[in-house]
Amino acid sequence: MKIDDIKTFGVIGAGQMGNGIAQVAAASGLAVIMNDIKDEFVQRGLDNIKKLLTKAVDKGKLGAGDKDAILGRIRPSVSISDMADADFVVEAAVEREDLKFKIFENLDETCPAHAILSTNTSSIPIGRIAARTRRPEKVIGMHFMNPVPVMKLVEVIRGLATSDDTFQLTWELSKKFGKTPAEANDYPGFIANRILMPMINEAVFCLYQSVGRPEDIDTVMKLGMNHPMGPLALADLIGLDTCLAIMETLHDGFKDSKYRPCPLLRKYVEAGWLGRKTGRGFYKYE
Repeated sequence: MKIDDIKTFGVIGAGQMGNGIAQVAAASGLAVIMNDIKDEFVQRGLDNIKKLLTKAVDKGKLGAGDKDAILGRIRPSVSISDMADADFVVEAAVEREDLKFKIFENLDETCPAHAILSTNTSSIPIGRIAARTRRPEKVIGMHFMNPVPVMKLVEVIRGLATSDDTFQLTWELSKKFGKTPAEANDYPGFIANRILMPMINEAVFCLYQSVGRPEDIDTVMKLGMNHPMGPLALADLIGLDTCLAIMETLHDGFKDSKYRPCPLLRKYVEAGWLGRKTGRGFYKYE
């Protein structure tokens, strides 16, 4: 299959990452099927895309006609059977291994034989997911960064069985979306989160041990290390539940104590303080 053969692009999950991926795919000219388990979740994802596109029109970065064209390419879905029309699928569900395994089993049954099945997982090994299908050579990691419409990076991760053709096609598709791909090998956390999450976890330890207040910890990293956002504010944006899940995957995968999640991170997640999406994390949000 060549890049021009990809006409219909499927996205599983209409949340923060999924609707962002759907937006960039539709903006590249592809027909998009955006799927989630409930209509209200799909509608919320569509509303977010509309909001971002309207802002772009207001700023003069996008024409009103282009906005309508992008939205017109996105087809809402609450049935995974709709993925029978997809040439390429990205799974962007929550970071739970059991859920992803089930989704890939269903996609393998539903999608046409030529379709590539990719995952936006932040940390779960690709080979483990691919083993749930009968097409492991067509399974790959396509890890977008948050927020998807803004961030340029896509980590492209081969599983043990991923074919060169699948890798090359995913690489080219990333470029078609206006992104810069980077290759990573299949280890827990890949490159981005193997480096980022221990830094965030250490920032949480600094808070846990009263080394500094959240705003001081973030100020040190922003002004001292020239980071655009402090690690605690970034954790709130990502979602503390996602940060914890990635740290647990790293800890389980490497059996190294340096990846042990900070007890305070676990405590916040158990309390439902997940960051921006719940209005409370290391900071409070309106």
